[in-house]
Amino acid sequence: MFTKKSEKGPVAYEAPRSIATAQPQPALAAVPRQQDRSDGVSQISADLTIIGNLVSRGEVQIDGEIQGDLHAASIVVGENARITGGVVAEEVVVRGTVVGSVRGKRVLLQSNSKVEGDVFHQQLAIEQGAYFEGKSRRMEDPTAGVQRPEIGYPASNGHAT
Repeated sequence: MFTKKSEKGPVAYEAPRSIATAQPQPALAAVPRQQDRSDGVSQISADLTIIGNLVSRGEVQIDGEIQGDLHAASIVVGENARITGGVVAEEVVVRGTVVGSVRGKRVLLQSNSKVEGDVFHQQLAIEQGAYFEGKSRRMEDPTAGVQRPEIGYPASNGHAT
């Protein structure tokens, strides 16, 4: 019934037969960590105002207000959103208000949008009813050469300013 413990060191655990024959579980390495995921959408809600630049590597849904430049992979400006500054992304969908330039490979101004500024694009679609005051410039790569805002905090010299 009892056996003497081996003094050779730890022994690998073997699962009982009923568990070992169950469906294999995916390895932890196959499941992406939360910080590695880029399929999520960052959302600026209607009650939020950002004063400053916003940079994202993924998709951003704006329903609030941004006073500054916005750089992302994909941007959706919601119906009640207002952006005062430049917008740069591979794909830009505008349903709200943008006062500033829009740069994107694919730009869509939907029927209730209001854009006051130049649009630099590779493909542009403007729905009937959209308000657009500015110039439309077709470019092979409208996002090339655009400086992304700096990420991080400025270096501190230890003194309050």
